[in-house]
Amino acid sequence: MSSDISIGFSSYSFHQRLSTGAMTLEDVIDWVAASAAEHLELAVLSDAADSPIPSLGWSDERLAALRAKAEAAGVPLSSLAVGADLSTGDAAQVERVQRYVDLAATLGITRMRHDVVPHGVVEGDDTVQFERVLPHIVAGAQEIAQYAAAKGITTSLENHGFFVQSADRVGRIIHAVGEPNFRTTLDVGNFVCVDADPLASVQENLPYAMTVHLKDFYIRPADAPVGAGWFSSRAGRKLRGAVLGCGDLDLRSIARAIRDAGFSGPVTIEFEGWEDCLLACERSLAAATDLLERN
Repeated sequence: MSSDISIGFSSYSFHQRLSTGAMTLEDVIDWVAASAAEHLELAVLSDAADSPIPSLGWSDERLAALRAKAEAAGVPLSSLAVGADLSTGDAAQVERVQRYVDLAATLGITRMRHDVVPHGVVEGDDTVQFERVLPHIVAGAQEIAQYAAAKGITTSLENHGFFVQSADRVGRIIHAVGEPNFRTTLDVGNFVCVDADPLASVQENLPYAMTVHLKDFYIRPADAPVGAGWFSSRAGRKLRGAVLGCGDLDLRSIARAIRDAGFSGPVTIEFEGWEDCLLACERSLAAATDLLERN
């Protein structure tokens, strides 16, 4: 495997246990340290003080203790991911994300993903609405990126949330923002949520990738008889998170595209399935290593 690629985990991969208190973030750091993984991304769950993931509610002392824990364990904190809505032009949203930039700096993190729209499907042809909100998104992302640049932090948006999930919209926003430290967190699986071809979409957005999220999905027809745990793509296909390599994505071709593009940086496993998360993470790490070593 290229020394320029490092494989790690998103904290969201451990959400099953973090959300119930079965594991703390410190426990996750110890688990990652004991594995062959090389880094950990922090995916913010809420702004509350009792969030298991660092948030605006955490004290400086608690943040410092977490940074010390990660450093002592030898687990680099590779990125911070936070939800946001820049589509309305609300200055408070920009200021909130800038506070997370400060939080990332406190933790020694130099990469950050912030969303630009809330998660949800806009019914019908949403092109008109996208064009309407695009200036707000661009202005907000520019302001955040400029603020982050002064702290040595690269910001990004993810193909995430349906409304800004296709490769063309991600690329359009990146070009319109035009800041050298504004890129994309490229999730190889999320494109299927808007029924786009994952391989072609990955290839389109790879030149702008700051971080790559590796995930897998089970994909079934819209009329397939499925039970709990499934959700619908924009066109109605049934989707469910899978252990990496057990789902229906052509991960071998996607991994080859990542290598062929000369990507360097963190490759982050994001498990969203129903299987036990520790077993899933163990098997996903083995699959990711195999995928990136053999291509």
